[in-house]
Amino acid sequence: QVQLVESGGGLVQAGGSLRLSCAASGSILRINAMGWYRQAPGKQRELVASIPTGGMTNYADSVKGRFTISRNNAKNTVYLQMNSLNPEDTAVYYCNAAIQDSRRLPYEYDYWGQGTQVTVSS
Repeated sequence: QVQLVESGGGLVQAGGSLRLSCAASGSILRINAMGWYRQAPGKQRELVASIPTGGMTNYADSVKGRFTISRNNAKNTVYLQMNSLNPEDTAVYYCNAAIQDSRRLPYEYDYWGQGTQVTVSS
């Protein structure tokens, strides 16, 4: 089955940087759009950034100019480079991917990572 595994979260001081990675594995035929979401304490989950197959990225207003999403299709991996972090960025970050599973053709399904904690201290 398809699985998304995230890494790169941790504790960082305000103004610092982190790079999140999410690698997909399993019976993958094709990965379409990929993205990152986050859920802060007491908040609803929100879209942080997304990147479709064509590579035209989209960002939440709160992270524009600070975060960069990218992908390596050969490695089935999506990245989120986070710079100039502030305490408001503290959240569990989840990656998401729309994937065609070779075992579930012809449909596309959404898959989610387990989440990785990002904590930004002042």
